[in-house]
Amino acid sequence: MTTPVKSVPTGLRRVVAASMAGTVVEWYEFFLYGTAATLVFSKVFFANTGDDLDAILAAFITYAVGFAARPIGGIVFGHFGDKYGRKQLLQFSLLLVGGSTVLMGCLPTYGQVGYWAPTLLVILRFIQGFAVGGEWGGAVLLVAEHSPDRDRGFWASWPQAAVPVGNILATVILLTMVETLSDDAFLSWGWRVGFWASAVIVLVGYYIRTKVTDAPIFVAAQEETARIKAASYGVVEVLKRYPRGVFTAMGLRFAENLMYYLVVTFSITYLKVEVKADTSTILWYMLAAHAAHFIAIPLVGRLSDNIGRRPVYFVGAVLAGTWGFFAFPMMNSGHYFVIMSAIIIGLLIHALMYSPQPALMAEMFPTRMRYSGVSLGYQVTSIVAGSLAPIIGTRLLQHYHSSVPIAIYLLLGALITLVAVYFTRETKGISLQSIDDEDVRRLATETQAPAARSSSSLS
Repeated sequence: MTTPVKSVPTGLRRVVAASMAGTVVEWYEFFLYGTAATLVFSKVFFANTGDDLDAILAAFITYAVGFAARPIGGIVFGHFGDKYGRKQLLQFSLLLVGGSTVLMGCLPTYGQVGYWAPTLLVILRFIQGFAVGGEWGGAVLLVAEHSPDRDRGFWASWPQAAVPVGNILATVILLTMVETLSDDAFLSWGWRVGFWASAVIVLVGYYIRTKVTDAPIFVAAQEETARIKAASYGVVEVLKRYPRGVFTAMGLRFAENLMYYLVVTFSITYLKVEVKADTSTILWYMLAAHAAHFIAIPLVGRLSDNIGRRPVYFVGAVLAGTWGFFAFPMMNSGHYFVIMSAIIIGLLIHALMYSPQPALMAEMFPTRMRYSGVSLGYQVTSIVAGSLAPIIGTRLLQHYHSSVPIAIYLLLGALITLVAVYFTRETKGISLQSIDDEDVRRLATETQAPAARSSSSLS
């Protein structure tokens, strides 16, 4: 007896490619900023106080501005994405983040214009964060809503895999500049090349995204919303009807987001300041870790289809709570492969939480408010987790001169996520249509009840 071959829906691979193309662009630009914040911005956009950590902290504060803007972008893009469609909003977000990133490469330095330099940097960072905040929900939903129920974890994980690809591109460009230019040339103009190069990548990503359409389930949900006048969408509606989904998503996001920015952003600071590693070596560490991350994400997505979202996420959260206690001592060893292993292990643990997220969060909400629900749940947590992680990590290091408080900080974040996992329903293999049908039934019941009471009072 032969095993039937699973068929891939027509156009699904094209949808995955379109989603990944834009995500690569936007996260290339977002993480280019994160890497440059430690290596460049602390030197060219802020006053020299004599303490390297002071300037790095100032750069990380501007980095956090992008995270503060992301929930706003998620709310705005989520509202209009649920109303008009995922594709149109994704194209706009791509142009917005691309334009702001190119302009960052044109900014004058602190030595040229004083405090106007960090001010303009903050404005552009806010715009960049606003656009990225709208990108994630639309990108993963474009794939999730096209995917078969049994394979949604695998297919919806591919936009997540685009994040390390964007990181790889950003790291390769910075590494090329660092290794081919003198330190003075790199700080003078070499770092700007990566920001200017985003213009080319944006045009490629935008073109690819013009070739896809919204999923049939979204079109059907639009028609149903128009038919049932009581149906609505947006942040207020999703908080009113699906608060559990929103707050559970926020909790699930906490340890994952916290860990990611400790691994890929704060580790750069730790290696630079504590271990005294040179810039080129640090970038090679990150390049290897991002490559491992890219390979792991779809594999974990497939695992979540086979054994469930919750057990995979649970293991990831438990391991995240342990990472800081062994990873920073590994970095302190000063040995090349030991340091690289610490960073790679961190991103492999991260993949256990990051990969199931798109499918799991998409399965929490009906189609008519799914963009708003996943964007709100995903982006709000970034304000108190990812945005603050490098700042808090740097302050703890500056105050205690030890990595143990940083490890405890990550452990506390992991405990929050474990609580969220406990309250999360297992949704492996669930039909998105069944979620929409249940939502329609609830709406019908709510609209019929007042009519019945009115009829009863008249009689």
